[in-house]
Amino acid sequence: MQLWVGLGNPGAKYAKNRHNIGWMALEQIAADHGFAPWRSKFQGALSEGKLGDDKVLLLRPETFMNLSGQSVGEAMRFYKLSPADVTVWHDEIDLAPAKLRVKTGGGHAGHNGLRSIHQHIGPDYARVRLGVGHPGHKDRVPSYVLSDFAKADQVWLDDLLRGLSDGAAHLAQGDSGKFLNAVALRVAPPRSSNTKPKAEPAKSQDTPTEAKSDDRSALQKLVDKFR
Repeated sequence: MQLWVGLGNPGAKYAKNRHNIGWMALEQIAADHGFAPWRSKFQGALSEGKLGDDKVLLLRPETFMNLSGQSVGEAMRFYKLSPADVTVWHDEIDLAPAKLRVKTGGGHAGHNGLRSIHQHIGPDYARVRLGVGHPGHKDRVPSYVLSDFAKADQVWLDDLLRGLSDGAAHLAQGDSGKFLNAVALRVAPPRSSNTKPKAEPAKSQDTPTEAKSDDRSALQKLVDKFR
């Protein structure tokens, strides 16, 4: 059994924030893969289902971001899980929009949700880091992540979420390579090999062409000149 945790803040005010992309990812997976309805449990919302042969619990802590670890720790104790069974999905300002990385362990890099989880279960859990871009200056980070995605972001965001759902079963099986490839096929699909190059425009009759070689004899040239 695995526990996947999507980080975010509760309430309609925060629903479309960049900080809530972890929630968005789990909601997409639950909807696409026929998971059970969300129910209140462990100071959050829980949905259960299967990805391939793997049973997965989806948890959205509703304690607000900086107390997320309380919900995660409670769920882990109830199901007798270890940090190795946990994958946390969260926003990552150090990655460009639509980029993602999968890693296990490491620091929290100042992310309040991860900091709280570290305090309750330690650092040895997996993370899916979902790039949302950086505002350019560290002083603008709090307002940036607590703002909604811009309209211009909606296309790549939709592709990313669908790609995460496409590859979810691979991640559950421990194959992060196939998971990342499934996302890439949505976000940056390969160009068709059947695409024909554009035909060059036909040359006009008036377009100068390369001079043809003149094989006439000197006498013939003189005759032709006076015709």
